Amino acid sequence: MPVPTERAKAKSKGKPTELGQAIRRRRKAMGLTLDQVAKSSDLTTGFLSQVERGLSSPSLTSLMAIAAALQTSIEQLLSVPKVFSEYVPKDKRQTYSLGTRGRFYEKLGPGFSGALFHPQVVHRPAGHVSEKMCHDGEAFCYLLSGQLEYHLGDQIFIMSPGDVVHHDTSTRHYSVVLGEAEAVELWVTTSPIKDTGSS
Repeated sequence: MPVPTERAKAKSKGKPTELGQAIRRRRKAMGLTLDQVAKSSDLTTGFLSQVERGLSSPSLTSLMAIAAALQTSIEQLLSVPKVFSEYVPKDKRQTYSLGTRGRFYEKLGPGFSGALFHPQVVHRPAGHVSEKMCHDGEAFCYLLSGQLEYHLGDQIFIMSPGDVVHHDTSTRHYSVVLGEAEAVELWVTTSPIKDTGSS
């Protein structure tokens, strides 16, 4: 009997319907409306509604923002154990999927509680178009394999393996996987920091 690969295991987690149900349960448990969560996470009510109904799967950044608005973590929403470790062997990485179209993530951290940086290896299939995003924070991407068309404000960069983009995420940005091969990307992003009004 074949042993499930990390990719197969990742694809079994985080399907849109399961993730959407988890977000809806958490939102209702907190007594929040779609509008309230959408406003707090800087997303549209329509998009959040589609996520809850399993019609759309959020990007990692959008999911981080949703989790922050719901005062929870991505790990809790995806039922992925939250593990802190300063050292992670390559064969011990946690993996999870967002959606069912070949997009999955390998966690490279966080190494400790309260970490502001979130390193991930992201696998995206040919033709995948990310969400158009604009939010507080910082992002760094090193392209390991494949080819990307990266849109940053009015600029367009064609990225090949070894190329890097590092920018303030308050500039509108998104990317497209070019060619026939999947893109494998090393990302380091900062946590979304929400002003809760508390001191």
